[in-house]
Amino acid sequence: QVQVVESGGGSVQAGGSLRLSCAASGRTFSEYTMAWFRQAPGKDREFVAGVRGSGGTTNYADSVKGRFTISRGNAKNTVYLQMNSLKPEDMAVYYCAAWWDGTSWTSAAFKYWGQGTQVTVSS
Repeated sequence: QVQVVESGGGSVQAGGSLRLSCAASGRTFSEYTMAWFRQAPGKDREFVAGVRGSGGTTNYADSVKGRFTISRGNAKNTVYLQMNSLKPEDMAVYYCAAWWDGTSWTSAAFKYWGQGTQVTVSS
């Protein structure tokens, strides 16, 4: 059984930083693309950042480029999202996703999901 578990959310003032962690178990995820998405109240789930399993190249949403960094841990089934210079508009539930079908950086292209972790940014 595949499990994806996020941690590290919390509350921070604008300009602050948070680091989210994601651990996947049940399969060998070292060769698989993993990603972070977020969903704010009343909005669709949106792509934030992804890291390819093959080669480790990264991809970011324009809204977070230069502020967020996605990386893999030494244990290849772990992924981190370092979030700096947080803005109130970054406030959302953040989800980790795994098992990408390679079609697009959208939620429909990922099979396994965590339960989400709340990030609150106050101005």
